[in-house]
Amino acid sequence: MLQPKKTKFRRSQKGRMKGNAQRGNQLSFGSFGIKTLQSKWITGRQIEAARVAVTRYMQRQGQVWVRIFPDKPITKKPAEVRMGKGKGAPEGFVAPVTPGRILFEIEGVSFDVAKEALRLAAQKLPVTTKFVVRRDYDYNNQNE
Repeated sequence: MLQPKKTKFRRSQKGRMKGNAQRGNQLSFGSFGIKTLQSKWITGRQIEAARVAVTRYMQRQGQVWVRIFPDKPITKKPAEVRMGKGKGAPEGFVAPVTPGRILFEIEGVSFDVAKEALRLAAQKLPVTTKFVVRRDYDYNNQNE
């Protein structure tokens, strides 16, 4: 499961997710990608499930880039515990995403394969997404 090797602090504050993504909102590596249209926390398990769905459908052809990483620790108090007595123990890690953030990119497969693979990935994620294509992609020359 995705998580940092080492963190500076064990616990972090929740924070707020206002506005659109300022970074990571352009396709940088592949020709196709999915971008989120909502603000949400995405867990390491969800990212891994989506990645597996993409690679399975592409039958290990082409290349996949995961553009998000869960580096925010999330805590949870045990069930039926009274208020107070400090913050809960770390439970896992999440990647906070805001609208416009590119989640996955792929390259080296045809338009149709890419679209279906990323649709399957999007089903594993808790956000609504949009399929995006690189601006200079040639739709006529699909012999990759």
